[in-house]
Amino acid sequence: MNDDGTGKTARPLRYQQVYDLVVSLIEEQNLREGDQLPSTAELAEMADVSVITVRRALDELTHSGKIVRHQGVGTFVAPQRIVSEPSRPGALLETLKGHDDGVELATELVSLMVGQPSDNHAAALRIDAGQPVWEICRLRRLGNVPKLLEKAVLPLSLVPSLDEERLATGGSLYGFLAERYGFTDDFVEQVFEVDHPNSLEREHLKLTAKDNVVRIRGVSVNAEGTAFDSFQQTYPAREFLFYVSGTSGRRLVEPARTGPWSVRPFGSAPTTGE
Repeated sequence: MNDDGTGKTARPLRYQQVYDLVVSLIEEQNLREGDQLPSTAELAEMADVSVITVRRALDELTHSGKIVRHQGVGTFVAPQRIVSEPSRPGALLETLKGHDDGVELATELVSLMVGQPSDNHAAALRIDAGQPVWEICRLRRLGNVPKLLEKAVLPLSLVPSLDEERLATGGSLYGFLAERYGFTDDFVEQVFEVDHPNSLEREHLKLTAKDNVVRIRGVSVNAEGTAFDSFQQTYPAREFLFYVSGTSGRRLVEPARTGPWSVRPFGSAPTTGE
C-alpha cells in the first residue's frame, strides 16, 4: 500500500528511469571522468522514452554534478568530486582530496572589517553580543576555479590586531593566529546546511540561484578550551563530498539555533532579520 492508502504502487517518472539508467551505465561499465555517454537518441531508444524525456533527465544529471554536456560534442562523465575533510586540522589544501597533486590553492581577500556580532556568533564565541569582532571573508580557488568562500569571525579581545598586508597577499590566517597568538585547533565543532546560495556566494563562486551549496558553520577551540574562531565555509554542493569523523560531547554550535550568523559594521542600522 502506498502513502495515499489506495494500495497502488506509484510508478517512477519516465525521466527518473532515464536518470537511473545513466547512473547504472556509469557504475556498471566503470566509466571515468571524461568518458562519453550514449547520445540523446540512443538513450531514448534504450529507455523506450521520448527525446524530451531524455533531455529532462540529462538536465537533472547535469545539475547533480554527475555529467557534463558540450553542445555539438556529446555528454560525458563529470569530473570526480573533491573530498573535503573539514574537521581535520591543518592547512586547507591538506584536507582536500581528489584533485591533481600539482594544483595550487590560491586565496583572495574579499573583505575585512570590525563590527558587532550577531547573537549566534556571540554565543559560539562565548562573548557578549556588543563585543567587537573581526570578520575576514576570503575566496579559495583551486587552480583558477573558485571552490570555497570562507568567513572567519574573531573576537578583538583575543585577537587585537591582524596582519592585513599578509592577508591581502593570500597569506595564511590560521598560520598567523598560531604564530602571533598561539591559537591552534584542538577541537572543532561544525553544523552542515544545504541551501541555495545567497548573493555574495553567487557572485564569488559563480553560481546561479538554482544551484545548491553546502554551508559549514563551526567554532574552533584551543587546548585551554577557548573558542577563538566562529567560521563559515560555503562549498558548491555538486563538486564536493565530505568526510567527517570525531567524538561527541560538546555542543558549542547548536544545530537548531535559528537567526542570522552575521557581523554588522559599527554605526550601521540593523537590517531586517538581525
